[in-house]
Amino acid sequence: MNIQLSEHFTYKKLFRFCLPSIAMMLFTSIYGIVDGFFVSNYVGKTAFAAINLVMPFLIIMACFGFMIGTGGGALVAKTLGEGDKHEANRYFTMLLLLTLILGILMSVAGVAFMRPISYLLGATDGMIEDCVTYGRIINAFNTAFMLQYFFQSFFVTAGKPNLGFGVTIAAGLTNIVLDALFVGVFKWGVAGAAAASVIGQCVGGVIPIFYFIRPNKSLLRLVKTRLELSPLLKACANGSSELLSSISSSVVGMLYNFQLMKYSGENGIAAYGVVMYTQMIFSAVFIGYAVGSAPIVSYNYGAGNQSELKNMLKKGLTVMFAGGVIMMLLAIGFASPLSDLFVGYDAELFEMTKHAFRIFALSYMLFGANIFASSFFTSLNNGGVSAAISFLRTLVFQTSAVMILPLMFGADGIWWAVTFAEALALAVSAVFLFAKRKKYNYF
Repeated sequence: MNIQLSEHFTYKKLFRFCLPSIAMMLFTSIYGIVDGFFVSNYVGKTAFAAINLVMPFLIIMACFGFMIGTGGGALVAKTLGEGDKHEANRYFTMLLLLTLILGILMSVAGVAFMRPISYLLGATDGMIEDCVTYGRIINAFNTAFMLQYFFQSFFVTAGKPNLGFGVTIAAGLTNIVLDALFVGVFKWGVAGAAAASVIGQCVGGVIPIFYFIRPNKSLLRLVKTRLELSPLLKACANGSSELLSSISSSVVGMLYNFQLMKYSGENGIAAYGVVMYTQMIFSAVFIGYAVGSAPIVSYNYGAGNQSELKNMLKKGLTVMFAGGVIMMLLAIGFASPLSDLFVGYDAELFEMTKHAFRIFALSYMLFGANIFASSFFTSLNNGGVSAAISFLRTLVFQTSAVMILPLMFGADGIWWAVTFAEALALAVSAVFLFAKRKKYNYF
């Protein structure tokens, strides 16, 4: 049975509606994790450190598609809520064209400048060739990666989250199978890992175009239209908070790498890579819920249904806090086996990674609520507040913490930085939610 955006959402119905989006984000996060697993175990820890060093930059490039998808999805869902399906289809088409144009330009630039960028990120002579090889292959297909992020939002907006889930499953399984073949069997190293990822991204990013270009049973389809600057700027401005969050997180990741190289060497970067894989999985759950629930909030905002806005805010915060506690306990409990899975071949690196896991895990209690608060304001088409939460959470609080805390606590200060930053961000989120309550009447 299809669930409509106009319905009242109970917890059961909300989970059913958001589950495909959560699964989509989980399988998208698998790309880097599967690459890391095979590279670490079949190529070695230097190559593993190399792909983790360039990964933040590659994520920044791809997340422009996430910006257009989330900001554009809110605009399109609001337009559907206002009852103008034709205009919603025009906006959807324009946003897809923007993603294609921007993706091609960024792919060319990324391939051309990958070597100096790798050195800028801190690559050593022993890591540089792996950094450049992996980075250039991923960048060459950045358009497909951007499209996959784009369609993750729009499958939900179109009322077809299950179809989006199926496409993402196909993309993720393609990546897993090809990683095992290219790296584990053919021994192609980091080039094989990158090739497996981009083929999976093509499955997830290109196939949806053929669905939406034909008549279909969803709320959206591609139509003939010309590009208009105003809706594109509005969508990008509204989605800028998600882009800013991704860029800020990647910049913070780069700072972590710099600090860990200083305090712990290549082992520190490798340990951080393993910890980040767990964070990617847990973040994917929170982001997937936010992406899945966002069109519901936008639709009801456009329709003027304030009681459903209250319902979505209350349930969203409850889910995020409860999920955060569960994830913290899981991370602490599985610190040893997860560390062993990726770096069990090196005793010193294993102990460092396990120790980092147990400190870092405390942040999981908090960051879900901050992700949801930022997404909630994006859904209300208030990109300014959403961007402020994201900017302070990552670029200000985490950057400051990762630079200052190691001066007092050494390498442990690096692992504590994210929890410190999330606590400050939670206070900011609470202030904004309280300050804007009368404007949107969500409680």
